[in-house]
Amino acid sequence: MKEEKEDILNRNPELKIYLEEHLYSEYNTSLNTIKSYTYDLLNFARYFKVNIIKLHSDDIREYLRNETTKKAKTKAHHLTTLNNFYEYLVTKKIININPCVGINMPKLEKKLPEYLTIEEVNNLLDIKTSTAYDLRNLAMLELLYASGIRISELCNLTMSNLYLNDNMIKVFGKGSKERIIPINDYAKDCLIKYLTYGRGELLGTKDSEYVFISSRKTKMTRQAFFKFLKKLCEEKGIKKNISPHILRHSFATHLLNNGADLRIVQELLGHSDIKTTQIYTHLTNEHLKKEYEKHPLMNQH
Repeated sequence: MKEEKEDILNRNPELKIYLEEHLYSEYNTSLNTIKSYTYDLLNFARYFKVNIIKLHSDDIREYLRNETTKKAKTKAHHLTTLNNFYEYLVTKKIININPCVGINMPKLEKKLPEYLTIEEVNNLLDIKTSTAYDLRNLAMLELLYASGIRISELCNLTMSNLYLNDNMIKVFGKGSKERIIPINDYAKDCLIKYLTYGRGELLGTKDSEYVFISSRKTKMTRQAFFKFLKKLCEEKGIKKNISPHILRHSFATHLLNNGADLRIVQELLGHSDIKTTQIYTHLTNEHLKKEYEKHPLMNQH
């Protein structure tokens, strides 16, 4: 396999530079993105027996048609990967035309995000707080639901960004964009209990700027919280596609269900484009439709 990879890269020196140098030098390119791009582009180059800078639009269409996957989302991701690579070649003046230009993106099915009902949220938040871990977990759950912040923003929350006297926290979202988020009294109380009785016990003799501390005395990770949340939902009998993001979706949906302004929800979620926030209006419309159909008058005809 290693020899095959070397053969592919020797046949495609421009691809080698792109994968081994350019992606690593790009600002904010995560290791997961680099791995994904590398996997996709090596598969693409493996399919053809020539240097892939010589390919044309028809070749790329053929490749996408003959891919084993039938999923439109996967094909769209592959086309995006190829487009970025060829755009890089155009920028470096290695080729004149990006062969991906003019190839239509596969139509993606619009999937509404999963969210919890008010009853399910109440069930989820009804947990014992007899240990430092319990205090931490409840504070994290309450804060996620009360603020709608991303799990990465929660894990990166520092002590200096808590403004509890004002019921506010400061988070840094995508592109390090700063925003101030209000939190309710219940989330604030759970956070204070954790800070008073749980955090010091978890830290022991160590020190940390981060609010939420793991069993290793370092900052809590997204993976560790996801594992806890999945187990908790199983215990509570909540049979939905669970992830920490579900609390963010629930926060936005419940706000809109109760008449909150879409622009305010956009600001709270940290969406740069209101179109991203508008998906939650579809959820609220679905909710209204179901409630309407339950009404006795609707069953009289």
